[in-house]
Amino acid sequence: MGDMRKDYVSERFMIVSKKDNKVVDPKKSPFAPGNEAMTNPSVLSLVAKDGMLQRLQDNEDETYVEGWAIRVFESKNPIVSIDTENSYSDKPFYSEPAYGYHYIVVASPNEKDTFATIDTEQWSNVLVVVQDRLRWLYTQKGVTYVSIYGDHGELAGNSNPHPHLNLLTFSTIPPVIETEAEASHKILNEKGVCPMCQTVNEEISGPRQVLQTEGFIAFSPWAPSYPYEFWISPKKHVTSFSKITQKEINDLSLILRATLGGLAKTIKNVSYNIVFHLSPEKKNSRQIHWHIEIYPITKSWSGLERGYGIFLNDISPEEAAEKLGASCRKELANLVGIV
Repeated sequence: MGDMRKDYVSERFMIVSKKDNKVVDPKKSPFAPGNEAMTNPSVLSLVAKDGMLQRLQDNEDETYVEGWAIRVFESKNPIVSIDTENSYSDKPFYSEPAYGYHYIVVASPNEKDTFATIDTEQWSNVLVVVQDRLRWLYTQKGVTYVSIYGDHGELAGNSNPHPHLNLLTFSTIPPVIETEAEASHKILNEKGVCPMCQTVNEEISGPRQVLQTEGFIAFSPWAPSYPYEFWISPKKHVTSFSKITQKEINDLSLILRATLGGLAKTIKNVSYNIVFHLSPEKKNSRQIHWHIEIYPITKSWSGLERGYGIFLNDISPEEAAEKLGASCRKELANLVGIV
């Protein structure tokens, strides 16, 4: 197990993660059907049968569920682990064990699929599984925050093209979420309004709107860190993703599929990250209006970005929203037509 180290002064931290570089068979996708033995046993395998979804799991005697649509298991190369070995050390060389759980949610049995090609019903099932695992993880000892993210393409840090999401827990709240939660709490106290609610109200039908459905809006943020970056947010004030209804999940699946499909049409072979910004679901913690942020990787960062945190974009969010919106509306029309 690795350790989590904090910067000398700031709250920025990094994880030293020791990976198992042993490759069983480089020609086989470990997440594809028939290769289940290449991963840890599933804690959940969703199987469609007679119009219903059965919730099964692999047996410890190496009997694997076949015909699955979604598969969940503990990562064989976890970034964090509950098997703690490392100890704590104090500033200026602060470190603590990288304690936590790391689960993989394989979003499709088809290794040629991407987040932009799986259908909306499949996305709904994936989100229900993520929601279920999120609830369970928050019942576990030592879990303060559950992060959910997906990477598409090598430039986005993905070495396995098979579409999958990572669920990674931390014993502390990640600095970005902590900063966002503190800033939101301050604005809420001073102005009596949730800053994301205010943002959503301003962006609806504005020049940075990409797409909207009944309950969600996709928009390019006013000050993006990446060209073509966009966020997906509930229109109403919601702090807990784990409590949204099936209807809301279906609506979210529709806008996710439409926008990711539109992004893929707008920028060919684009790499991107999908990151869920969720409230820490612990008592007395600061809450945020949850949302999803998508970061397309279209260029390398310069010293300005890496060294100073000042981002330089060659396209305005208004122009990006216009281009993305045209593609996303076509995707949505096709999806609704199929439905």
